[in-house]
Amino acid sequence: MSYGQGGQGQPPWDPWKPGSQQSQWGNQTVDRTPDWAALAEASESRNKRRRLLFIGGGALATVAVGAAVAVAVVSANGDNQASNEPSNLPATATIPSDTTAPAPSFAPTSAPPPLDPRDFISSAKKDTAPLSPDILFPGTQLTMGDRVYRKGPTADTKNCASAAKNTLLAVLRKNDCTRFLRVTYTKDGVAVTVGVAVFDTEAQATKAKGQADKKSIVASLSGNGVKPFCDSAVCRSTTNSYGRYAYFTLAGFTNGKDVTPKDTKVFTNGDDIAEFTFRQIHRRGEAQASAAANE
Repeated sequence: MSYGQGGQGQPPWDPWKPGSQQSQWGNQTVDRTPDWAALAEASESRNKRRRLLFIGGGALATVAVGAAVAVAVVSANGDNQASNEPSNLPATATIPSDTTAPAPSFAPTSAPPPLDPRDFISSAKKDTAPLSPDILFPGTQLTMGDRVYRKGPTADTKNCASAAKNTLLAVLRKNDCTRFLRVTYTKDGVAVTVGVAVFDTEAQATKAKGQADKKSIVASLSGNGVKPFCDSAVCRSTTNSYGRYAYFTLAGFTNGKDVTPKDTKVFTNGDDIAEFTFRQIHRRGEAQASAAANE
């Protein structure tokens, strides 16, 4: 069977191949005119595929943007740090809590009040520490501010009347004085004797102080380099009490001169020794209070 030009048996024209690559049938010359309808159809097919890709890509982009916004919202509500905790934990409000357990209670604690030193020097039952002139008035000298006093003789007796003069004898006896300690200090020609009367109770010492008058004086104590003083001369005296102790001072010149209100150094020396006596009695109470607190 023979085929005419353009009939079946001739290789089809491929619109996608260049003319130089088209198949030749025998020695016939092939018509190189492109099939414009086929080209249009192919172009339309390509455009459809591109539109589908653009639509799909846009959807993916939308999902990506949505995820980014979600991450941004979560970060804005947090601390901008990634969390390693599981995301399926229940909300805080849904976590059960034990509200039936009693709240812990603690017994109130407070340090006990410090012991009062005066309690230990107000009664012979508590005031049991050793006592002597050298314990109550230690050392060889006394310093009060910038003033230094030399310590002289000391004395200790249970016969309180033997260390007193004038009306003080009766006062000590009436209130049952049990012991009388004395010591003398000197400075710049002035001597001061302090006498400490010991009673069983604070009430007795307070009463003795109240009953003493201007003539109730302690007997001056000389010796150990201190000449007798205030035997006949006018001297200055003081009376006081603290706890179960009543203490008396007598200050005067070692040369026998009378003391006048203008002799301020006599008053100063007497006041210093009286102040020191009070402090020593108080320290005695402090030491016993501290020892009792540490038992």
